[in-house]
Amino acid sequence: MKKTIIVMPVANEETTMEGVLKQIMELPYDNLYVYPVIDSYSKDRTEEIIRDMESRYERIKLIFHEESRGVITCYLYGFKMALKDGAEQIIEMDGGGSHLPREIPQFLEKLDEGYDCVWGSRFIPGGDITNQPLYRRFLSSGGTILANLVLGTKLKDMTSGFEAFKREVLENMDLDAFMSRGHMYQTEMRYYCRNLNTVEVPINYIGSKSSIKFKSVTEALKLLFKLKRNEKNVMLKEKPDEA
Repeated sequence: MKKTIIVMPVANEETTMEGVLKQIMELPYDNLYVYPVIDSYSKDRTEEIIRDMESRYERIKLIFHEESRGVITCYLYGFKMALKDGAEQIIEMDGGGSHLPREIPQFLEKLDEGYDCVWGSRFIPGGDITNQPLYRRFLSSGGTILANLVLGTKLKDMTSGFEAFKREVLENMDLDAFMSRGHMYQTEMRYYCRNLNTVEVPINYIGSKSSIKFKSVTEALKLLFKLKRNEKNVMLKEKPDEA
């Protein structure tokens, strides 16, 4: 398998961190690495747990993002570190247990088939959402419908954070130019990749008790229409070479 690095922003995940990392390390891939990205927002034992796991597994590397301005900048910083360390494929996923490590193989299989990007989808056959209030499901599904209408995309899930990329996709992006600083990041990423060879795979999302503020929703709507107005300024410079 090509060298694959999982970028995983984490904060205050002491109850799930060790289990998630162990499950990934138990997958049958010798060339699969995990870069948990942490910042000063995390106040519990998450960093301590990662450092312990790092000492036990050579394929785990803690990334501390000192200039973090939130989870999105941790994702983008993690991408940069993965590219710097020679990743040929990069997977993005959460570290709090909402994304299941056992579903990673299907992302790798689709990359091997030649797709540029693989999107995790909760809204295709085989996908599901559990332990999440109805309003969060409505926001996710409704946001996808609205994003497709405004942006001209055709995906079944425009807001999931479980996804995978060939190296060239992220390499050809200006990662510092992303406009999103919140939940719209996932939609923004899919929009920039809309003309690439992509595919959706089913994922089972495990929800949490976290809430979404009304301000976050209004900011997401503003950014959605801003993306449409700026569609000629898409960051993706060119389509990656075919596999």
